[in-house]
Amino acid sequence: MPLDPARLIVAELAANAAVHGRVPGRSFRLGLTVTAPAALRIEVSDPRGDQLPAQVRATAGADPAESGHGLLLVGELADRWGVRTGPVPCKTVWAELDLGR
Repeated sequence: MPLDPARLIVAELAANAAVHGRVPGRSFRLGLTVTAPAALRIEVSDPRGDQLPAQVRATAGADPAESGHGLLLVGELADRWGVRTGPVPCKTVWAELDLGR
C-alpha cells in the first residue's frame, strides 16, 4: 500500500476536520477502505456540512488565498478526491489512492 501519500492525506483531512469542522461536543470520523478494483479510500466526516472546502464552495467572491492550501496537497497526492454532503448536518471529504501505482 502507498503509505506515505496515505499518511499525508489522512493528516491533512483530519487536521481540516479538527480545525474547520469542529462543533462542541462532536468530533470527526476517519474511515479507511480498500475498494474494487484496488484503491484505498480515505474518508473524514465532520459535523459542519455548512463549511465546505474552498475548492467546492459555491459562494461567489470567496478568496482561495485565505484557505484550502492543504487540499492542494491532497489533490496532488490523491488520484481522486471530493466532498459529499449529508446526512445533515455532516459532510465527508474523501480521497482515493490507486494501489497499483
